[in-house]
Amino acid sequence: MSEPDEIRTEFKKKSIRSYVIRGGRMTGAQKKAFDTHWPNYGLSLFNGPLDVTETFGREAPLVLEIGFGMGDSLVEMSGNEDDKNFVGIEVHPPGVGCLINNAGKQELQNIKVYMADAIDVLEDCIADASIDRFQLFFPDPWHKKRHHKRRIVQPAFLDNLLPKLKPGGIVHMATDWEAYAEYMMEVLSADERLQNSAGVGQYSPRPEHRPVTKFEKRGERLGHGVWDLLFTKC
Repeated sequence: MSEPDEIRTEFKKKSIRSYVIRGGRMTGAQKKAFDTHWPNYGLSLFNGPLDVTETFGREAPLVLEIGFGMGDSLVEMSGNEDDKNFVGIEVHPPGVGCLINNAGKQELQNIKVYMADAIDVLEDCIADASIDRFQLFFPDPWHKKRHHKRRIVQPAFLDNLLPKLKPGGIVHMATDWEAYAEYMMEVLSADERLQNSAGVGQYSPRPEHRPVTKFEKRGERLGHGVWDLLFTKC
Protein backbone atom coordinates (compact mmCIF):
# COMPACT_ATOMS: atom_id res chain seq x y z
CA MET A 1 0.00 0.00 0.00
CA SER A 2 1.44 3.39 -0.95
CA GLU A 3 0.61 6.95 0.00
CA PRO A 4 -1.85 8.80 -2.25
CA ASP A 5 -0.59 10.21 -5.55
CA GLU A 6 -1.33 13.77 -4.39
CA ILE A 7 1.18 13.31 -1.55
CA ARG A 8 3.89 11.84 -3.77
CA THR A 9 3.50 14.77 -6.18
CA GLU A 10 3.50 17.34 -3.38
CA PHE A 11 7.28 17.62 -3.74
CA LYS A 12 7.19 18.37 -7.47
CA LYS A 13 6.02 21.96 -7.09
CA LYS A 14 9.38 23.41 -6.09
CA SER A 15 12.77 22.15 -5.06
CA ILE A 16 13.28 21.40 -1.38
CA ARG A 17 15.28 24.14 0.25
CA SER A 18 14.82 24.09 4.00
CA TYR A 19 15.38 20.38 4.63
CA VAL A 20 16.94 17.39 2.95
CA ILE A 21 14.51 14.53 2.31
CA ARG A 22 16.02 11.46 3.88
CA GLY A 23 15.01 7.98 2.89
CA GLY A 24 13.23 5.73 5.30
CA ARG A 25 10.97 2.74 5.06
CA MET A 26 7.45 3.33 6.30
CA THR A 27 5.80 0.81 8.54
CA GLY A 28 2.50 -0.76 7.59
CA ALA A 29 0.73 1.45 10.13
CA GLN A 30 2.33 4.60 8.72
CA LYS A 31 1.34 3.65 5.17
CA LYS A 32 -2.20 2.87 6.25
CA ALA A 33 -2.36 6.21 8.06
CA PHE A 34 -2.03 8.07 4.75
CA ASP A 35 -5.10 6.29 3.40
CA THR A 36 -7.08 6.56 6.62
CA HIS A 37 -6.07 9.86 8.18
CA TRP A 38 -4.47 12.07 5.53
CA PRO A 39 -7.86 13.41 4.33
CA ASN A 40 -8.51 14.67 7.88
CA TYR A 41 -5.05 15.91 8.82
CA GLY A 42 -3.26 16.62 5.55
CA LEU A 43 -2.81 20.05 3.97
CA SER A 44 -1.57 20.70 0.43
CA LEU A 45 0.51 23.43 -1.15
CA PHE A 46 -1.72 23.12 -4.19
CA ASN A 47 -4.64 24.55 -2.20
CA GLY A 48 -2.87 27.88 -1.80
CA PRO A 49 -3.35 30.23 1.17
CA LEU A 50 -4.53 28.51 4.33
CA ASP A 51 -7.80 29.71 5.80
CA VAL A 52 -7.11 28.75 9.41
CA THR A 53 -10.62 29.46 10.70
CA GLU A 54 -12.26 27.40 7.98
CA THR A 55 -9.69 24.58 8.23
CA PHE A 56 -10.07 24.13 11.98
CA GLY A 57 -13.68 25.27 12.23
CA ARG A 58 -12.87 27.85 14.87
CA GLU A 59 -10.73 30.85 15.78
CA ALA A 60 -7.86 30.00 18.13
CA PRO A 61 -4.15 30.85 18.58
CA LEU A 62 -2.02 29.26 15.85
CA VAL A 63 1.16 27.29 16.60
CA LEU A 64 3.38 26.42 13.64
CA GLU A 65 6.21 23.89 13.93
CA ILE A 66 8.83 23.10 11.30
CA GLY A 67 10.55 19.72 11.27
CA PHE A 68 8.53 17.73 13.80
CA GLY A 69 10.40 14.46 13.14
CA MET A 70 8.21 11.54 14.15
CA GLY A 71 5.71 13.98 15.65
CA ASP A 72 5.52 12.62 19.20
CA SER A 73 6.00 15.96 20.95
CA LEU A 74 3.74 17.84 18.53
CA VAL A 75 0.93 15.34 19.08
CA GLU A 76 1.44 15.61 22.84
CA MET A 77 1.31 19.41 22.71
CA SER A 78 -1.82 19.28 20.59
CA GLY A 79 -3.50 17.08 23.18
CA ASN A 80 -2.32 19.19 26.10
CA GLU A 81 -3.21 22.55 24.52
CA ASP A 82 -6.60 21.94 22.98
CA ASP A 83 -7.28 25.67 23.06
CA LYS A 84 -4.77 26.16 20.22
CA ASN A 85 -4.57 25.14 16.58
CA PHE A 86 -1.38 23.37 15.49
CA VAL A 87 0.16 23.13 12.03
CA GLY A 88 3.24 20.98 11.51
CA ILE A 89 5.57 20.92 8.50
CA GLU A 90 7.78 17.91 7.74
CA VAL A 91 9.28 16.45 4.57
CA HIS A 92 9.99 12.97 5.95
CA PRO A 93 7.10 10.63 4.96
CA PRO A 94 7.56 8.12 7.83
CA GLY A 95 7.40 10.99 10.32
CA VAL A 96 4.25 12.38 8.75
CA GLY A 97 2.72 8.92 8.70
CA CYS A 98 3.57 8.42 12.37
CA LEU A 99 2.09 11.78 13.40
CA ILE A 100 -1.21 11.38 11.57
CA ASN A 101 -1.51 7.78 12.78
CA ASN A 102 -1.11 8.85 16.43
CA ALA A 103 -3.31 11.92 16.00
CA GLY A 104 -5.99 9.69 14.50
CA LYS A 105 -5.78 7.23 17.37
CA GLN A 106 -6.33 10.10 19.81
CA GLU A 107 -9.02 11.66 17.60
CA LEU A 108 -7.29 15.03 17.80
CA GLN A 109 -9.09 17.81 15.96
CA ASN A 110 -6.68 20.71 16.44
CA ILE A 111 -3.70 19.56 14.36
CA LYS A 112 -2.94 19.62 10.63
CA VAL A 113 0.20 18.84 8.66
CA TYR A 114 2.01 19.77 5.46
CA MET A 115 4.41 17.30 3.88
CA ALA A 116 6.32 19.94 1.96
CA ASP A 117 9.22 22.35 2.14
CA ALA A 118 8.82 24.87 4.94
CA ILE A 119 9.87 27.85 2.82
CA ASP A 120 7.22 27.04 0.22
CA VAL A 121 4.56 26.69 2.91
CA LEU A 122 5.50 30.02 4.48
CA GLU A 123 5.54 31.81 1.14
CA ASP A 124 2.44 30.26 -0.42
CA CYS A 125 0.13 29.25 2.41
CA ILE A 126 0.65 31.18 5.65
CA ALA A 127 -0.86 34.64 5.99
CA ASP A 128 1.11 37.54 7.42
CA ALA A 129 0.58 38.22 11.14
CA SER A 130 -1.22 34.90 11.66
CA ILE A 131 1.17 32.82 13.83
CA ASP A 132 1.09 33.12 17.62
CA ARG A 133 3.96 30.71 18.32
CA PHE A 134 6.62 29.31 16.04
CA GLN A 135 8.57 26.18 17.00
CA LEU A 136 11.81 24.69 15.71
CA PHE A 137 13.07 21.87 17.91
CA PHE A 138 16.35 19.98 17.45
CA PRO A 139 16.98 20.86 13.79
CA ASP A 140 19.93 19.31 11.98
CA PRO A 141 22.96 21.27 13.29
CA TRP A 142 25.10 20.62 10.21
CA HIS A 143 28.02 20.73 12.61
CA LYS A 144 30.80 20.73 9.99
CA LYS A 145 31.79 24.30 9.19
CA ARG A 146 31.50 23.79 5.44
CA HIS A 147 27.89 22.72 5.95
CA HIS A 148 26.80 25.69 8.11
CA LYS A 149 25.20 27.28 5.05
CA ARG A 150 22.67 24.40 5.08
CA ARG A 151 21.33 25.31 8.51
CA ILE A 152 17.73 26.44 8.46
CA VAL A 153 18.43 29.19 11.01
CA GLN A 154 19.72 32.03 8.83
CA PRO A 155 18.87 35.75 8.56
CA ALA A 156 17.14 35.00 5.25
CA PHE A 157 14.93 32.42 6.97
CA LEU A 158 13.87 35.00 9.55
CA ASP A 159 12.95 37.34 6.70
CA ASN A 160 10.52 34.66 5.49
CA LEU A 161 9.23 33.75 8.94
CA LEU A 162 8.83 36.96 10.94
CA PRO A 163 6.24 38.67 8.73
CA LYS A 164 4.02 35.63 9.39
CA LEU A 165 4.28 36.10 13.17
CA LYS A 166 1.85 38.34 15.05
CA PRO A 167 3.27 41.25 17.05
CA GLY A 168 4.02 39.75 20.44
CA GLY A 169 4.28 36.29 18.87
CA ILE A 170 6.90 33.84 20.12
CA VAL A 171 9.82 32.24 18.31
CA HIS A 172 10.85 29.12 20.24
CA MET A 173 13.89 27.12 19.23
CA ALA A 174 15.68 24.30 21.01
CA THR A 175 18.86 22.33 20.31
CA ASP A 176 21.16 19.87 22.03
CA TRP A 177 24.24 21.17 20.18
CA GLU A 178 25.88 23.95 22.20
CA ALA A 179 27.65 25.43 19.17
CA TYR A 180 24.35 25.58 17.30
CA ALA A 181 22.67 27.14 20.33
CA GLU A 182 25.32 29.87 20.30
CA TYR A 183 24.79 30.35 16.58
CA MET A 184 20.99 30.55 17.03
CA MET A 185 21.49 33.11 19.78
CA GLU A 186 23.70 35.19 17.50
CA VAL A 187 21.27 35.14 14.58
CA LEU A 188 18.15 35.81 16.65
CA SER A 189 19.78 38.50 18.79
CA ALA A 190 21.01 40.37 15.71
CA ASP A 191 17.47 40.78 14.36
CA GLU A 192 15.96 44.06 15.57
CA ARG A 193 12.45 42.66 15.11
CA LEU A 194 12.99 40.24 18.00
CA GLN A 195 13.57 40.59 21.73
CA ASN A 196 15.03 37.84 23.92
CA SER A 197 12.32 36.86 26.40
CA ALA A 198 14.96 35.77 28.96
CA GLY A 199 17.18 38.83 28.63
CA VAL A 200 20.04 39.74 26.36
CA GLY A 201 22.21 36.72 25.59
CA GLN A 202 20.28 34.44 27.95
CA TYR A 203 18.80 31.03 27.29
CA SER A 204 15.33 30.23 28.63
CA PRO A 205 14.29 27.39 30.92
CA ARG A 206 12.31 24.75 29.06
CA PRO A 207 8.71 26.00 29.09
CA GLU A 208 6.05 23.61 30.31
CA HIS A 209 4.42 23.42 26.88
CA ARG A 210 7.49 21.74 25.32
CA PRO A 211 7.46 18.03 26.20
CA VAL A 212 10.72 16.25 27.02
CA THR A 213 11.25 13.79 24.18
CA LYS A 214 12.70 10.28 24.42
CA PHE A 215 15.65 11.58 22.42
CA GLU A 216 16.16 14.37 24.94
CA LYS A 217 15.89 12.05 27.95
CA ARG A 218 18.53 9.79 26.44
CA GLY A 219 20.79 12.77 25.91
CA GLU A 220 20.34 13.89 29.51
CA ARG A 221 21.42 10.46 30.73
CA LEU A 222 24.56 10.84 28.64
CA GLY A 223 25.22 14.29 30.06
CA HIS A 224 24.18 16.25 26.99
CA GLY A 225 22.75 19.73 27.49
CA VAL A 226 19.67 21.23 25.86
CA TRP A 227 19.25 24.92 25.14
CA ASP A 228 15.90 26.67 24.66
CA LEU A 229 15.66 30.08 23.05
CA LEU A 230 12.48 32.14 23.29
CA PHE A 231 12.23 35.45 21.48
CA THR A 232 9.26 37.78 21.16
CA LYS A 233 8.41 39.71 18.01
CA CYS A 234 8.42 43.42 18.74
